[in-house]
Amino acid sequence: MGQGSGVLTISDISYSIEGVPLFEHASARIPAGHKVGLVGRNGTGKTTLFRLIRGELALEGGEITLPARARIGGVAQETPASAISLLDTVLAADTERAALMAEAETATDPARIAEVQTRLADIDAWSAEGRAAAILKGLGFDEAAQARPCSDFSGGWRMRVALAGVLFARPELLLLDEPTNYLDLEGALWLESYLQRYPHTVIIISHDRGLLNRAVGGILHLEHRKLTYYQGPYDQFARQRAEARAQQAAEAKKQEARRAHLQKFVDRFRAQANKASQAQSRIKMLERMQPITAPEDAARVVFTFPTPEALSPPIIATEDVAVGYGGPPVLSRLDLRIDQDDRIALLGRNGEGKSTLSKLLAGKLDAAGGRIVRAAKLRVGYFAQHQIDELRAGETPLAHLQRLRPNEAPTKLRARLAGFGLGAGQAGTVVEKLSGGQKSRLSLLIATIDAPHLLILDEPTNHLDIESREALVEALTAYSGAVILVSHDMHLLSLVADRLWLVKGGRVRPYEGDLEDYRRELLAGEPPDKPRKSDRPKAAQPSARPPRERMQKLRAELRKCEARVAKLEEMRDTLATKLADPALYEPGMQHQAETWQKKYAEVMEGLDRAEELWLRAQEELERAEG
Repeated sequence: MGQGSGVLTISDISYSIEGVPLFEHASARIPAGHKVGLVGRNGTGKTTLFRLIRGELALEGGEITLPARARIGGVAQETPASAISLLDTVLAADTERAALMAEAETATDPARIAEVQTRLADIDAWSAEGRAAAILKGLGFDEAAQARPCSDFSGGWRMRVALAGVLFARPELLLLDEPTNYLDLEGALWLESYLQRYPHTVIIISHDRGLLNRAVGGILHLEHRKLTYYQGPYDQFARQRAEARAQQAAEAKKQEARRAHLQKFVDRFRAQANKASQAQSRIKMLERMQPITAPEDAARVVFTFPTPEALSPPIIATEDVAVGYGGPPVLSRLDLRIDQDDRIALLGRNGEGKSTLSKLLAGKLDAAGGRIVRAAKLRVGYFAQHQIDELRAGETPLAHLQRLRPNEAPTKLRARLAGFGLGAGQAGTVVEKLSGGQKSRLSLLIATIDAPHLLILDEPTNHLDIESREALVEALTAYSGAVILVSHDMHLLSLVADRLWLVKGGRVRPYEGDLEDYRRELLAGEPPDKPRKSDRPKAAQPSARPPRERMQKLRAELRKCEARVAKLEEMRDTLATKLADPALYEPGMQHQAETWQKKYAEVMEGLDRAEELWLRAQEELERAEG
């Protein structure tokens, strides 16, 4: 596994799946500590490359060399639904720390105790609980949630716990495969910031331009079964690639003109004796000419939204509306207005009510109070992740449309599918065999088939590659209906939305800043658009003291630290007595004296470390007690 420099080296690798080559003599070199975005069209083999790096698949040729003793981390699946709390689940993810903490309780050999204490201090073991809690908080779990068992949370939330565990364990090589697909905007922005400060190498598969511009310093591009490394963020890579493609296209055009000119000469003079030798030399020139291939222009990715007729404004107005699920309202005192030309992004942390507001406006949830006025002929299209899951796995996209439009000719239905990038190949393929992106396209087509006046999109970019996201921006810009958008993709929001609504504390208010202000406030830990004290619901007030369970943990940890110090002091005193014995310094006893002195030095070092951890534990408890 060599490479003392800490470089990840991919050398001349080849790999195929069912005879289809994904990599052919591909190479790349990623220095230690670099943050790299792995990009390429869906289906080119990005996730397969991760599996090859982890050694889960066997290469057909070439080799992948990792830094010596490098731990590789990634999120393979969600955390199991166990009875263990979120915080303890994340703490257990650092297996070295967990093993050392257990050993610290039972070790008796002075040298080993010193080693354990030194290593615990080196890996900052005492701050571990605070670090784990900060990561969970960043990913959307408050202090109360962190104490709850994993089984209380759905699969999507347990994916976040798995991500928190990997980040906490701090592997030397972190491989993340589209982590923002199960995060909201707030979680995605926190992850961006965290990755910028991550102390080791990160490779992240992502189609999120914001993240690829802010969290990475290099782009590893997978195309035509080769890997190319570009220095700089995504926008710089896109510019370089566009310039290279333009140059390649120009060279190909120039060569084609030269080839045509030579061929014309050959065709004209081949039969003429006096020109035959010249014709032969030109034939040889044609044969020697290495063809320059013009870059393949991939079929243009499109979305074609049908155009709704214009309605008189407003299309929806609410007066003092409350909405919830039978208990206390999730949102109340809603006085909102939506016109047909509105482009509104909903901001706010998960659980604040963005989905509840979307369902209310879509007519999927009745108001619990107040008044809603809707335009008489209003049609609403609604897209959310759960609708992709509700597609019929054994049916084709064409069959889905035939149920919705039984009287339309199959040719027209196929044209509709093509307008959403689902060509002849996909139209007749059952849904379960389609990619995530293709399923998303079908769901978007179904949501917009009635030419809605209001289109509500909840995380529409999951599973869409960068080209598809750009096409979605274009389609939404050209669309003549209103759009309400919930997304973790800052790039999409910044290009589409012209109004921002903040869903927070049971209310929905206009957010006066822009998206960059919102991002800055979130990362600075300031509550965006801080409501006045009188407006803030009591439930949102943080409790003055930490939960009882946390106080118990801190006190237990302090007791453990005190016990460790006492044990080491006892050893120190025993060794000091031994070293005070004059017999130890008589002739012939030198070796024994050196051994006891070494043990004494080790215990003293361990005692220093243990006292340091004890002081930190004391300070942490004092802070918590206020």
